[in-house]
This record gives sequence, structure tokens and C-alpha cells, in this order.
Amino acid sequence: VDSLFSRIALVGIMLENKESTPKLNAILHEYADYIIGRMGIPHARDGMSVISIVMDAPESVTSALAGKVGMLPFVSVTTMYSKTPRS
Repeated sequence: VDSLFSRIALVGIMLENKESTPKLNAILHEYADYIIGRMGIPHARDGMSVISIVMDAPESVTSALAGKVGMLPFVSVTTMYSKTPRS
């Protein structure tokens, strides 16, 4: 059932060390077909970046992306889903 319905999701990512940037970009590239928007805000003073990803995907796909991102060192992630599934 999950694969029949997609949801709009907002994935918030905090990158606290640029060391994880190449791996993060590789993961996001894997899910490029589901990503409908991306915004990154660098915080030069602290060497941190805040990234927001908007996805249109089944929850299992969004969850898989968030899980992979969350396992990277120096990276925190959280996800928010729309209340209404889309067919």
C-alpha cells in the first residue's frame, strides 16, 4: 500500500562538519527522482550548513533517505510529512 501513495515531506538536515558533504551529496543523488526542491544555508562562522529537502515520495523512500543521512558522522536529520497521502 505504501508504494501506491506518496506524501510531500520536508527533510531537515544539519551538517556540522564539511567532512560528510561528499557522502551526503551521494545519498541525495540516489534519491534525485523524488526530490522536488533543495535549499542549503551555510553558516560560515560555525562551519555548519542547514539543508532542507522537499520530497514527493512514498514514506518508505523518504524514511530510507533520512535513515542513511542520519548515519553519517556530524549530521542530524528530521522529517515532517504532509497529513494527506497522494495517489
